[in-house]
Amino acid sequence: MKTIDKIYINGEFVTPHGTERFSLINPTNNTLTGHVILGDEEDTRKAIAAAKEAFKTFSKTTKEQRITYLQQMYEAVLKRKDDLTNIMVEEYGGPLQFSAASSGNALNGILSAIETLKHFDFIRKVGSSKVILDSLGVVGIITPWNASNGFICTKLATAIAAGCTAVIKPSEMSAMQTQLITECLHEAGLPRGVFNIVNGRGEVVGVEITRHPDIAKISFTGSTLVGKTIARGAVDTMKRVTLELGGKSPNIILNDADFNVAIPQAVTAGYMNSGQACIAATRLLVPEEKLDEVKKLIVATIEKIQVGDPHNAATNIGPMVNKKQYDRVQQYIRLGIEEGAELLIGGEGQPAGLEAGNFVKPTVFANVTNNMRIAREEIFGPVISIITYRTEAEAIEIANDTVYGLAAYISSSNTERANRVAAQISAGRVVINELSHDPLAPFGGFKQSGIGREFGEYGLEEYLEPKAILG
Repeated sequence: MKTIDKIYINGEFVTPHGTERFSLINPTNNTLTGHVILGDEEDTRKAIAAAKEAFKTFSKTTKEQRITYLQQMYEAVLKRKDDLTNIMVEEYGGPLQFSAASSGNALNGILSAIETLKHFDFIRKVGSSKVILDSLGVVGIITPWNASNGFICTKLATAIAAGCTAVIKPSEMSAMQTQLITECLHEAGLPRGVFNIVNGRGEVVGVEITRHPDIAKISFTGSTLVGKTIARGAVDTMKRVTLELGGKSPNIILNDADFNVAIPQAVTAGYMNSGQACIAATRLLVPEEKLDEVKKLIVATIEKIQVGDPHNAATNIGPMVNKKQYDRVQQYIRLGIEEGAELLIGGEGQPAGLEAGNFVKPTVFANVTNNMRIAREEIFGPVISIITYRTEAEAIEIANDTVYGLAAYISSSNTERANRVAAQISAGRVVINELSHDPLAPFGGFKQSGIGREFGEYGLEEYLEPKAILG
């Protein structure tokens, strides 16, 4: 049994003023693994004060100094890469394959910040004026439980590249992961106060970050509902915000695609991180005349999928993060049946032998229409909806008929055609014929999938304020 009873403020592990004990539950078997003592408003204010003081000098550092700090950060995280992967698997049941990729993305996020900074101009000539890109100030970083440390590393690396300091509020459900990444960042030797980490609830620590006048910007990844609350709270002090929110990503399989490749890949895209991913491709759009073929390929693919122990490298789907999320997914599966969709495979309940954990049967609905709730709402579990279309234009229309716009996927044997379709999709990132990530390309959402961008130059500019000097 482990108790995490420290937060990190001004370069030191300190005992929080807050006293609430939050239980950490292993989602694989629902056993108690430990507790974390949560910080409160006073802890948050101390962290903000430390970051504000550190900003006075850190904002004046040179590009070369920041690159050195980022390199130290990278090396410290790299040393614990395997540990970071294993604690992610242990704490919230992320499949080993995904967790290892997430640790790699954390490292690549730091490297991309270094690469971006090397070629970034903070002083530019525009017309007859000089434009200086100033560091914004103290950034509030609020991260979710899925891929927690990856979000912490990429957001903090961008803040450091911009000369900003940070107060980080991770999910309380990620306390073990947070403890490990905090140790890494402490060993990196960053200046005191540049980063501060407070475990705590969103309605306590998150709210204080949102309303505090000394926070200049918030970078949040999480649900659209919470993102809207943060945006409303941030406007009182005119905070800048970057919000990476929910998604209901379409995966368009065009009729010229190799379906023997595209359908197994579509299942992987829909079930990434056990379906607990904002970019999961949960709406599968296929040509009407190919539906029977698609259904056979889907069933054959899912019958080979392994659900179970996330430590096993062969496991494709682990447990839902907690019982609440398991129940939510079950409700949507029941809803799909009630709405009249065809339950192709999967369904309610846990797979045989996995009743102790929060495991969901990999589920696919066919004959789904885009007005059904299972096609419109983010389920955040291993549930895919198959929607048919008659023409390419109709596929694009269905894909865009959503309040979300985070990611989209396209499969086609004709690259020119795929790119033509991609150009018409309302989403922040469109992936063609593969499942890939580019840490230098902008990432963020259209519509209710968010505001602003992360990664590369577009992400760095979100942490800077342009100042024009004339004359």
